[in-house]
Amino acid sequence: MTFQLEVEILPKAGMLDPQGDAVERSLKALGFAQVHTVRVGRLISLALEADTEDEARALGAEMAEALLANPVMETFRLEVSG
Repeated sequence: MTFQLEVEILPKAGMLDPQGDAVERSLKALGFAQVHTVRVGRLISLALEADTEDEARALGAEMAEALLANPVMETFRLEVSG
């Protein structure tokens, strides 16, 4: 069965995030004073074959830990559908 997997990767709390800081400053300069603590990450979307949703989730976590996310500096969250 084919599953869609989305891996959201963000910098860990406390890690420097220059892109997030730049976006926060720009939003405030545009008049959005309510904004604070912007974090910029990335989203990886892929399709994979697995027998069950649990297997797809386990494979996604394995891929994220091995290649997609840097465990020292980043966290990840998985979303599985299909």
